[in-house]
Amino acid sequence: MQADVLNIQGAKTGRTVELPEEIFGAEPNSHVVYLAVKQYLAAQRQGTHKVKTRAEVKGASRKLHKQKGTGGSRKGNIRNPLYKGGGTIFGPKPHGYDFKLNRKVKDLAKISALSQKAKDNAIVVLEDVTLDAPKTKAFAGILKNVQLAGKKALFVLPEDNSNVYLSLRNIPSVHGTVLSDVNTYDIVNANVLVFTESVAKLLGEEQAAEA
Repeated sequence: MQADVLNIQGAKTGRTVELPEEIFGAEPNSHVVYLAVKQYLAAQRQGTHKVKTRAEVKGASRKLHKQKGTGGSRKGNIRNPLYKGGGTIFGPKPHGYDFKLNRKVKDLAKISALSQKAKDNAIVVLEDVTLDAPKTKAFAGILKNVQLAGKKALFVLPEDNSNVYLSLRNIPSVHGTVLSDVNTYDIVNANVLVFTESVAKLLGEEQAAEA
């Protein structure tokens, strides 16, 4: 799959990059995408919810009155769950929500998400961006030039670049990440994927190496 490389002014450079057909031309599998997104969101949950049982709430442990002879029901102590301020029965306890997903399923989900973006023409390849210093205004200008201002975009870099990252992090609609950290949720959550030219070449080289 050929993709044109744009410069930071939004014009075509005349160069193209080859995006691997095995990834961007694959048939999307929506179910594995669903599983990968579900696992990602489940892993974000803290699971710190907690209630107190009758063993943990405050209150005396004495029996409220004798067992028989009162004409009333049998009662234990004031921490009984039936009383106000008593313990809670079967309440939530701290636990994790994450679940295991096989590596092959995760890989297939990522490929499916990328191929769907390719089908939707939602991939932009931009020449490598270099900034001398962090400047949000300069990065916002680049997005405007490539007609991505206001769109939810995932900006993928080949490696950590603090100047670029610090420039884009204050733009609410843009999320920046490095190629090795890209996950299915980030891809699905973005309207447009922005690959730098180096990232596009790395994708091709990795696929060739695997083949």
